[in-house]
Amino acid sequence: MTMQQDNKELRKKVLNELDWEPSVEADDIGVAVSDGVVTLTGHVPSYAQKRAAERAVLRLASVKGVANDIEVELPEKHERTDTDVTKAALRAIDWHAQLPSDDIKVKVQNGWVTLEGTVDWNYQRTKAERAVRYLVGVRGVSNHLKVKSQTTPDDIRSRIKKALERQVDKEADRISITVDEDTVTLRGSVQSWADREDIEYAAWGAPGITEVKNELTVKRTAYA
Repeated sequence: MTMQQDNKELRKKVLNELDWEPSVEADDIGVAVSDGVVTLTGHVPSYAQKRAAERAVLRLASVKGVANDIEVELPEKHERTDTDVTKAALRAIDWHAQLPSDDIKVKVQNGWVTLEGTVDWNYQRTKAERAVRYLVGVRGVSNHLKVKSQTTPDDIRSRIKKALERQVDKEADRISITVDEDTVTLRGSVQSWADREDIEYAAWGAPGITEVKNELTVKRTAYA
């Protein structure tokens, strides 16, 4: 199969996946494919749909990466002032039992939410973004939250390796793990983008880690 045929076949799969995803209104989304990289364009009525479209595409094993250039065009009934969005975001974070609301700051400009401050764990960083992602009036989210530095255990590499074996057993043997103080670097190749994200998530679970450099590559697979 030629490269052009590969691209056409993957584009068809992406369009079908977007059409299958019930949380996405795909009629106004454009799709272009080049060597396994998918570019999404067009517009959707919420930031949650923009993210859902990206996640739907990344489910496909043949996808090596996504450039999400979809614009968020809020319906008139969903328009909110920046003050209203800020208040709603602060409430969402404050009501979340797992988030240190006093350590998280929220800024909003033209509907775009920026999160700043520090959290103890990366899962809190992720949950804070999710807490505000689905609010009415949000056009986008920039997550600038930092994970607090902690003492890194001496056996951190072996702990991460064991976690990978528990959670993503089929990929663990092909992953190289380097630990430099509180930073983990992951190298190797995986079968899908989902596996790449699962491995990074497992590494973030290690105590004392404030940064994970995910240099894993996604193998090119057949489209047929």
